[in-house]
Amino acid sequence: MLTIRGPSTRFCDGVSRRGFLRIGALGVGAGALTLADVMRLEAAGATTKAGPSRHKAVIMVYLGGGPPHQDMWEIKTEAPKDIKGEFKPIDTSVTGVQIGECFPRIAARMHNAAVIRSIVGMPDRHDGVMQLTGFPHDSLKPLGGRPSIGAAVSKLVGPVDPSVPPFVGLAARTQHVPWSDPGQTGFLGIAHAPFKPDGEGMSNLKLKGVGVEQLGDRKRMLASFDGLRKELDTAGTMQALDGMTEKALGVLTSSRLVEALDLSKEPRRVRDRYGDGKPYQFQYDGAPTVNEQFLMARRLVEAGVRVVTLSYGRWDSHGKNFDLVRDHGAKLDQAFTALMDDLEVRGMSDDVTVIAWGEFGRTPRINPGAGRDHWPQVSCALLAGGGMKLGKAIGSTDRTGGTANQRPVHVGEVVATLYHNLGIDASRAFLMDPTGRPQHLTDKAPMRELV
Repeated sequence: MLTIRGPSTRFCDGVSRRGFLRIGALGVGAGALTLADVMRLEAAGATTKAGPSRHKAVIMVYLGGGPPHQDMWEIKTEAPKDIKGEFKPIDTSVTGVQIGECFPRIAARMHNAAVIRSIVGMPDRHDGVMQLTGFPHDSLKPLGGRPSIGAAVSKLVGPVDPSVPPFVGLAARTQHVPWSDPGQTGFLGIAHAPFKPDGEGMSNLKLKGVGVEQLGDRKRMLASFDGLRKELDTAGTMQALDGMTEKALGVLTSSRLVEALDLSKEPRRVRDRYGDGKPYQFQYDGAPTVNEQFLMARRLVEAGVRVVTLSYGRWDSHGKNFDLVRDHGAKLDQAFTALMDDLEVRGMSDDVTVIAWGEFGRTPRINPGAGRDHWPQVSCALLAGGGMKLGKAIGSTDRTGGTANQRPVHVGEVVATLYHNLGIDASRAFLMDPTGRPQHLTDKAPMRELV
């Protein structure tokens, strides 16, 4: 039986049409559009059909808080003591490229990865808007803001499979809410919002007493979905629902989506390669280091999702910076390379781009609390897959790690590269804003070093 919190509404023993249409709201507050309403909007504005089963995808790992570039991908061995920090550089599988000692697995696979050491253009803001859109926070704000890459892809390309959302945000809500932002829809509206397994819409859904938080018990979950369909059909309710409402229920009861979220289907040896990221340390008001989300992201892409976003760790290292990097770095090293290996083994490396980056870098000078503070002047990124020209380090900073002195890379160039890897020419593709004016996806070109 489906139970919805709030007004007393029960399905199959006194269902009301209005009550059913509230099922699957995407966690945007009381009175929000439901999943069925969203699908009606999508149908009304759809311009493309579902793509092929072999599709391009992006997995964006947001390192909320701002990772310290000079302690990860470009160790400053020649800097003064109060700047260079505690870490040593290590050799990688690419001659002449060294990275920080906390990332030995990535170092061994550097020929299949790339680091950008000189990203510029970020504001001093604790959110991922620039990474998710390529534009400043206030760009087109009167119209609703810029759509994130996931929302834009949802609009321009649509789903691979009608029962699998094209855009999924895995991050559970953090105390500092912007660190768990999966990507806003901007002026495109709620029709292109991300599906969030931990959002209100799913937490309100109860199937035979089994909640989404119990997805690990596959047999009970699938039995609940099967039983739900049988009850609806027996009652004749499915025939009474309009097509979009039935489609909404199809998404929520999609075996492909449910199975993608069910990590128990993976062999233990695979799950062990990713690790669990525990114990969660330095989390505070940010995201935990949930390594399983990397595995879940891969499974979602295999099911047909085009854009997956997740938040990993809390990198705002005003204190104990080096302890934090040892903890978060080692866990990221394990999860990221396990994902790299999985994509390669499954023949997905050319189609799936993985990127890990944050909203800015950290100060060259170490503060009295052994921390580094905000430094929007320069930041970094780690990339793999996507059919890119990999095995390189792009750009560099000065002796102190304070400014980009070789090949400054604007954050918008990275976003344009992600669009390119998705098969979208960001210089030609555009979205119509509410005033009827076309808006380009970015004002930058893809990185020539990678595409």
